[in-house]
Amino acid sequence: MLKRIFFFASTIFFLQTNAQLQWPSITTTTKPWTRWWWEGSAVNKKDLTWNLEQYQKAGLGGVEVTPIYQVYGHEAESINFLSPQWMDVFKHTLTEAKRLGLGVDLANATGWPFGGPWVKDEDASKTVYYKTYSLNAGESLNDLIQYKQEALVRTANNKPANIDNIKQPVSANKNLQDLALDQIVYPGLLPLQALMAYDEKATAIDLTSKVDKNGKLNWTAPQGKWTLYALFVGLHGKMVERAAPGGEGYAIDHFSAKAAKDYFQKFDDAFKGLNLSGLRAFFNDSYEVDDARGQANWTPLFFEEFKKRRGYDLREQLPALFGKDDKEKNARVLYDYRATIDELLLQNFTEEWKKWGASKGAMVRNQSHGSPANTLDLYNAVDIPETEGTDILRFKFATSVANVGGKPLASSESCTWLNEHFLSSWADVKKAIDLYFLGGVNHIFYHGTAYSPKDAPWPGWLFYAAVHFQPVNPQWKDFGTLNQYIARVQSFLQKGKPDNDVLLYYPIIDRYSQTGGELLQHFDGMERNFTGTDFEKVSEWMMEKGYGFDFFSDRQLQKFTSAGSAVQTGGNNYQTILLPANKLIADASFEKIIALAKSGATVLVYKNMPADIPGWNKLDARRKTFQSLLSQLSFKDSGKIKKAAIGKGAFVVSDDMEALMEAGKVRREHLDEKGLSLIRRKNNDGTIYFIDNRGAKAVNEWIPLSATASAVALFEPMFGKTGLAQWRKANNGIEVLVQLQPSESVIVQTYNASKAGAKFPYLKTAGDAQTIGSSWTLEFLNGGPTLPAKATLSKLDSWTELSDAAKAFSGTAKYTTTFAKPSGNAKTYLLDLGTVHETAEVFLNGKKLATLIGPLFQTIILATDLKATNTLEIVVANLMANRISYMDKNNLSWKIFYNTNMPARKRENVKNGLFDASSWKPLPSGLLGPVTVTPVVSE
Repeated sequence: MLKRIFFFASTIFFLQTNAQLQWPSITTTTKPWTRWWWEGSAVNKKDLTWNLEQYQKAGLGGVEVTPIYQVYGHEAESINFLSPQWMDVFKHTLTEAKRLGLGVDLANATGWPFGGPWVKDEDASKTVYYKTYSLNAGESLNDLIQYKQEALVRTANNKPANIDNIKQPVSANKNLQDLALDQIVYPGLLPLQALMAYDEKATAIDLTSKVDKNGKLNWTAPQGKWTLYALFVGLHGKMVERAAPGGEGYAIDHFSAKAAKDYFQKFDDAFKGLNLSGLRAFFNDSYEVDDARGQANWTPLFFEEFKKRRGYDLREQLPALFGKDDKEKNARVLYDYRATIDELLLQNFTEEWKKWGASKGAMVRNQSHGSPANTLDLYNAVDIPETEGTDILRFKFATSVANVGGKPLASSESCTWLNEHFLSSWADVKKAIDLYFLGGVNHIFYHGTAYSPKDAPWPGWLFYAAVHFQPVNPQWKDFGTLNQYIARVQSFLQKGKPDNDVLLYYPIIDRYSQTGGELLQHFDGMERNFTGTDFEKVSEWMMEKGYGFDFFSDRQLQKFTSAGSAVQTGGNNYQTILLPANKLIADASFEKIIALAKSGATVLVYKNMPADIPGWNKLDARRKTFQSLLSQLSFKDSGKIKKAAIGKGAFVVSDDMEALMEAGKVRREHLDEKGLSLIRRKNNDGTIYFIDNRGAKAVNEWIPLSATASAVALFEPMFGKTGLAQWRKANNGIEVLVQLQPSESVIVQTYNASKAGAKFPYLKTAGDAQTIGSSWTLEFLNGGPTLPAKATLSKLDSWTELSDAAKAFSGTAKYTTTFAKPSGNAKTYLLDLGTVHETAEVFLNGKKLATLIGPLFQTIILATDLKATNTLEIVVANLMANRISYMDKNNLSWKIFYNTNMPARKRENVKNGLFDASSWKPLPSGLLGPVTVTPVVSE
């Protein structure tokens, strides 16, 4: 039997695709975008245009402008953020981007988080401190009610900074770029927020008014033993991280509506009279106020907000807030405090920002992770939720919101730290992007691209993240192939809707009620807060086993409706709700779930039903209502499950997840058994599957899919080829023949109606592979530090073996050889380049065949393109690494950045506190082969 070749890639140049099988249209939004750092905002109109033209030619869809720290030697060119000159160059950017068909987003700050020099002390982030004092009956306090705050200075560049040399207010300092302040707290006495006294019977007396301006308490303790709690509020001191000129200053108080409105007023003033029609969205990087010492955990009006929202005066429960009362009360009051912070961050910042953005005719795009609040609700309040990282379960907090909330886009800050600086190939990037797709992302943002003047010495201006999507990168010439791949995949993922069955409850209430740590928890995926919990266990199990699910919050739950036995939200139907062994549940949430079950929904419960409700106010009455609802459920054993019918639906409890999935009639995709990963969506035609081979072995198998179909097509996204698939009906769905090499992907589209058209060619070998190229000419084309001499090669090896100049070279080189037409009558041949470092353009007899970015380097040759003697040319680009290493070895300056001047990802690459590649050996570069041609036929 003939050996098969598992290959989609650029194979099918002979395929005449039927017009009925067409890719969705490629738009500005389906193309990948990039975060565009303006270092020092030292930009000019000529180079802005040149940069944008390079991005447009490379196939990017848009840019997100984020001003950032300065470049040494270019201080005089820097432009203060939001100044008239800055607005002029930004207006030029909008005009040029529109001309080039590029979209533009704008960060609502320089660096992150939101803040700047116009943020006054009253609007800056705050921290609460407390002290306790003890008094017996008849005693007066001799100590002064005072809290002395110690000085604190933290810098981003690790340079020593003396508080005595830093002026107050911080905006008075003229050297903020050089100081690179990350956090600053000035020493001094903090204002008293409240002084409360409590006796053994929990009697609370407000003594705040009895403290004079010097801190003397004028009060004699009555009968009993008294503990006094004094609360003081001071500046948290978090500064804008990586701030650009004109953007240095305190981070805002995210819990204050006044702070948000005051903050955006600066933009209102700057934007006055400016046509913003070319601006698509405003952007907020992750909360990250917690990325500092201490916590931003207070706001001046917190006591008033708490009483309005929770129904009681927190000042009367300070011992419980600080964990000094009985265990249950501590947990309940702490929950109420955290729930109030949650609401303030959502309503006073996120929703205020969304409203402000809409007033400018723009969307808002937000990274909500890292917040001390329910990230699902923060994501849900904006237009485009954005994630980052390398973990699918982390991605799902943003993508679930898009699915559950009916939002068309979920974006990602992509490929921030794939590897060490200068070591990532486009093949590495593709693997990382595919993981985002599998996690539900459909709007890629590279992280990223730094504005750099056209005439800047190599390597130009760079950002400190490790993957450099820059025109100076030798791989840039082949960047368009990667971008086209992403655009094709996103054209499907943006067109379709989610097709998941399970709505998984997010048990943040359990975490809000957990005592023993800091006042606030910060939520970022499963990390820290949910590690080892049943919520994490259930999520990982469903993901690994092929069950489609989305997270949902208590607030989102209130908008769910019944659709027969299905639960509907965001225009999408789900099969069931799953409670992941959460101990607590909000009153309104449980009532809503009961109502959905009565209307026909099946509610799955892992292990145990929730046992109680959270919070302190009116606990007995609320608990009575909860128990009344719970009493409506009468469970009966039924094998591995316990079931309680209620109305038209039911609750099903089990510690066996497979039994729960079966009871909920949840579809399973079995690709984990094949070593493949997928995400399933649906469109008007049928079901969409993005399938990726993340394993180490090639796959050539019939794979089961849960969809039904009247026709099935394959869409190969790297080179855009399509065709009708080989498929067959099977139990519980269909089976489709798929051939995928490691790291290859394909889109399967099922159709509800029959389709006519050309078949997708599955290839198999029709003869032995023949090695070609007994002699090669190698000519270096572009790059540096110098062009190595032209060489004739009798065998293929890394070009770094040729000479010292070649060892240091980063750039492009052309390999040329001739070969005779293979014997036989084959109509098609597979050209395999073997090992390539890192990308390759392939030309045969002057005709371009393909651009290959790896990790597979194969393309098809048609017999009609062959002559008796043929010329094969392969233009290869390598990484930036060898030239960077040469520069570090020779102490050539290229790390020219303020603030954080190219930190290393790995400790072994640190020298004098900075990234350094001087110890690196030359990395393999060029065409290593072997280069072969093999006759193939399609089935």
